[in-house]
Amino acid sequence: MDGGDVDGGVGGGGAFEKDEEAEERAELLRDRFRLSVISIANAEAKKLDMEVLEPVVACVADLAFKYTEQLARDVELFAQHAGRKSVNMEDIILSAHRNKHLTGLLRSFSQELKGKEPQTERKRKKSSKKEDKSIPR
Repeated sequence: MDGGDVDGGVGGGGAFEKDEEAEERAELLRDRFRLSVISIANAEAKKLDMEVLEPVVACVADLAFKYTEQLARDVELFAQHAGRKSVNMEDIILSAHRNKHLTGLLRSFSQELKGKEPQTERKRKKSSKKEDKSIPR
């Protein structure tokens, strides 16, 4: 052995710990999501006086989580493509473009949310450096 750090030297342990923490958070989120889906599925089955087998409910929970992960990646890419760092409602609506009914519902929901927002003054965009240079001082 050369007596060096296991992680390759110079303070690299922090990155490993951050990755491990991120993985733990992701696992906790996945578990909570699954439990929520299972709870909803069981409640709906009870309302409809149906019995749903546990493996079926678990499969639905896993599919819902995988779908949600893909949706999150898609809307993040839409925002990046638009040159934004944050996802907005238009990204969500765009993600449903293959399902006209869902797109309509999302647009209605978006309009409903906009109607509930308090009217505030919009921030003015900062002028670009090009515009600043073109203005004589």
